[in-house]
Amino acid sequence: MSRIVYVNGRYVPYAQAAVHVEDRGFQFADAIYEVCEVYKGRLVDLERHLARLRRSLGEIELELARSDQALERVMRETVRRNLVSNGSVYLQVTRGAAPRDFPFPDPVETEPTVVCIARSISRAAQEAQAARGIAVKTMPDIRWGRCDIKTVMLLPACLAKTAAYREGASEAWLVDREGFVTEGSSSNAWIIDGEGRLITRRADSAILAGVTRATLLDLIEQEGLEVVFRPFRPAEVVLAREAFITSATNTVMPVVRVDGGAIGSGQPGPIARRLRAKFHGDA
Repeated sequence: MSRIVYVNGRYVPYAQAAVHVEDRGFQFADAIYEVCEVYKGRLVDLERHLARLRRSLGEIELELARSDQALERVMRETVRRNLVSNGSVYLQVTRGAAPRDFPFPDPVETEPTVVCIARSISRAAQEAQAARGIAVKTMPDIRWGRCDIKTVMLLPACLAKTAAYREGASEAWLVDREGFVTEGSSSNAWIIDGEGRLITRRADSAILAGVTRATLLDLIEQEGLEVVFRPFRPAEVVLAREAFITSATNTVMPVVRVDGGAIGSGQPGPIARRLRAKFHGDA
């Protein structure tokens, strides 16, 4: 079955999906996106994703008349048409097409572009990776100052992720000018210290307030675990008992190596494994 993409009110074959050459998402990265996990046919944390989408749209003054209910229908229909049981659904909203100029165009004359894509993943392959754990590579954080907005302006993240891949790592952990880890190139970063406390940076303009991160915090509270909200340095990662990342496509993914060195035992730790197993509430 051919993959189907939603573009501005139409469900079209993947090969025919297109937007205007002067779409501001294409020319200026003037766009917001969300990625929602699909787990056993269910859209995970959908309300939180749509709430973050609205916040990001507001931060860049992008007006979208469609209701959350309308966006939800698009996402569910795209998932249905692509027969996705386990995977992800990607929703992107741009300011639309207008003659190329830096100031925002008149919103009355410019219709936002809405695109939705759904993809399947292999749960078996993902679980196998979680059983092994992943490696991360630290590198300078060269992104802009509003990382709390989920914009499609992802070139710094692409550069970091590519550099990490070339050194055999699955993710890049970005380090700010003060020497602290901010987050991953496409995930939030966590470590567990020798006393079993979970340490992660407080959500501010330097990181994206991850939806998976928020849901995990609910689970952590239920499990009676202690969380410390503070930045940590790469040197602390080396000394940590465990580490992991969170994102919609990874949920809780154990990290077992950083910059070539082992973290803890060099194997996924018990707390990360436990949180991953319980994340979807069907463990």
